Amino acid sequence: MNAKLRWLFLSLLMLGASSVAYAQAWPDRPIKFISSQAAGNATDTIARVVAERLSSRLGQQVIVENRPGGGNVIGTQAAARATPDGYTFFFATAAALVTDPYTFKSLPYDPMKAFVPVSRVAEVSFLVLVNPNVPAKNLAELIALAKAEPDKFSIGTSGHRRFSGMVVARLNKLAGTNIAQVPYTSMTPGIQDAITGRIPLVILSVPEAAGSLQNNLLRPLAVTSLERLKSHPDVPTVAEMFPGFDFTGWMLLTAPTGTPPEVIARVNREMDAILKEPALVERLGRMYFSTPGAGSLQQARDYVQGQHAMWGKLVQEIGVQPE
Repeated sequence: MNAKLRWLFLSLLMLGASSVAYAQAWPDRPIKFISSQAAGNATDTIARVVAERLSSRLGQQVIVENRPGGGNVIGTQAAARATPDGYTFFFATAAALVTDPYTFKSLPYDPMKAFVPVSRVAEVSFLVLVNPNVPAKNLAELIALAKAEPDKFSIGTSGHRRFSGMVVARLNKLAGTNIAQVPYTSMTPGIQDAITGRIPLVILSVPEAAGSLQNNLLRPLAVTSLERLKSHPDVPTVAEMFPGFDFTGWMLLTAPTGTPPEVIARVNREMDAILKEPALVERLGRMYFSTPGAGSLQQARDYVQGQHAMWGKLVQEIGVQPE
């Protein structure tokens, strides 16, 4: 073996030994989950539930740090710029990873390059709801009414460039309707406007809709997930009328690119075990969320890439212009 080959062989051995040593020592201090969402909302709650369970499995505290604002930009940028040493992770939403790149003219980071998917975490569906005085009993009847009286129907959303607004735009395109969107910065007044009849329709995540449904203040017509919900098995999916229609909100744990692969693999394994715990699955269910499980690292990566491509196609089809 010549000197050059010997040097390369020794370097590889040293690198391998260093990686093993790092993996064995990690973690030796607290770990941080950065969230681009405000404290107290559903994403924050789930992040803290997961952080608590991960803390017990790793033997180090996992802290949730909220960095809300800027339409996810503040928190996402902080996570993207974090040192990739295995002690900072980004508890990401679908908006932060796959829709913001299409709805912002520019971002100070590329989510698809800045992060490595570590684990899928949870999903949430959305419901199309009507004021009880609206005569439509199902989606087909609503579409027929909206076509017959196009100026009569409007729907409360979180905005044209936000998740629910883009889902409504897609539904309009498929149905051949032009139901006008009424955007709300917070869905609380949107819910009240739908209950009082100021607007006839609203689209809400299942947790947001829970109180109104329990009190029969709003009536669900359709759910945006591909399959019916266990919590609302009698509510048809949009896909039953328009095959393939599948839009759910989701959360996913990522790491800054450059994070040691052995750390990413360890967290993926721990998250997989956590998300299979019956008590955690039940707890998420009580919050009207479901979990697909962590998935393998490749499955998590493929999922994010698939969602990124799907939202890119959707934005192009409905003509959303970035701002």
